[in-house]
Amino acid sequence: MNRKILIMVILAALLPMSVPVPAYMGSADTPDEVDRIDAGEEPIVRLNPDDPSYDVWKKIRDDISEGREPGPVNLQRYVGGMPWVGIPTFFHLPVALTPEDLKAGKVEVAIFGAELIGDPRARTYAPQEMRNPHRSEVYHNWGAFEMPELDSGLTALQELTVVDYGDAPTSPMSIERSIDPVREFVASVAGVEIQPGKRTIPVIIGGGHALMYPDAAGLTDVYGKGNLSIIHFDAHADQAPVGFGHFYTHGNPVRHLVEDGLVKGEDIIQVGLRGPNSTDMSGVKWNRDNKLRYHMMAEVEARGWKAVMDDIMDDVRKVNKPLFISFDVDVIDPAFIPGTSTPEPGGMYMREALPLMRRLCAESNVVGVEIVEIRPDSDPGYTTMLNSKAILRQCLNGLAMRKKGLTEPGYLNPDIVDDGQ
Repeated sequence: MNRKILIMVILAALLPMSVPVPAYMGSADTPDEVDRIDAGEEPIVRLNPDDPSYDVWKKIRDDISEGREPGPVNLQRYVGGMPWVGIPTFFHLPVALTPEDLKAGKVEVAIFGAELIGDPRARTYAPQEMRNPHRSEVYHNWGAFEMPELDSGLTALQELTVVDYGDAPTSPMSIERSIDPVREFVASVAGVEIQPGKRTIPVIIGGGHALMYPDAAGLTDVYGKGNLSIIHFDAHADQAPVGFGHFYTHGNPVRHLVEDGLVKGEDIIQVGLRGPNSTDMSGVKWNRDNKLRYHMMAEVEARGWKAVMDDIMDDVRKVNKPLFISFDVDVIDPAFIPGTSTPEPGGMYMREALPLMRRLCAESNVVGVEIVEIRPDSDPGYTTMLNSKAILRQCLNGLAMRKKGLTEPGYLNPDIVDDGQ
């Protein structure tokens, strides 16, 4: 007999027959609890509300606004500096902690992090690394030293009121328990009206793409079901019909948004698809049956990038609804962003992604953005963070352009296109 098995048999014989069972797991007097596995039933995930850490991950401090007027708080000592100087917030921006802060500060963009992975050891640390300048910025100064983006001629963070809004509440142990709190958090940001007809734009930096469901759902809670359009950048279509028994996964948010009636299929535009579960014909059929628009990398190969980009912008204009940009960084070729959970060769180049993100944010009514599946620990270099932050910068650049009225299709500052000679 195998030695390990022999030891287990001996231990089983020596252990007392009645082992105390915590109250929240049932007791030996309830046969259906004890015999569930023998009966062939699915095990129930049990929670312990008596655990002092049960809800601590979403408990807000009682004194969060004590001793201060509502509004953003600038944590930096100096008016500006080099990237390696100062307290690391997103782009060294001021911090806001409550919806009252957003309203009082007339905050146009609130950037915050969200992790949606069901085990602390699987965390990506993407929000923290996006705040950390040492792996992603060299010449991007902050504050009074901030420099303009050449393509627009604007200094986005001086044109817009943008804050670091901390992180959304997510359970360290459960995607399922995080969905509703994240949805409520997104809605609480998007619901802040800073002037008539204008609301704060939530920008979510995250790990797993399961975030797409609560992020988009939170926006529909503000703008209305069926009144949100989505442009979905991804190597994968994320409409898988299976999830190993789980409702919320990184592989099925698109399907559930459509089937739950939150977003209409014809209002979703997918870009960059090429992964195995995106190009199987059953997935293509689901897309077509539900009237999704899609632009696969095979189309780019056949028609060329400019033609496809022009069609993407036309698609967004035709839908003409408040736009949510869901940007999974695995849409980018892993040569440029290797730090992602599901890298897929043959993706978009950064030179394609940056102008498209800028144009979407300049030429469309963007009401929310997520940049997800960033996984810094899969990339020992700085490439992933450098390029992920560049995508976020071009988003802000486009929003600043829209505010300044620079919304003509494909606008570029004329001084950088032609030397005038």
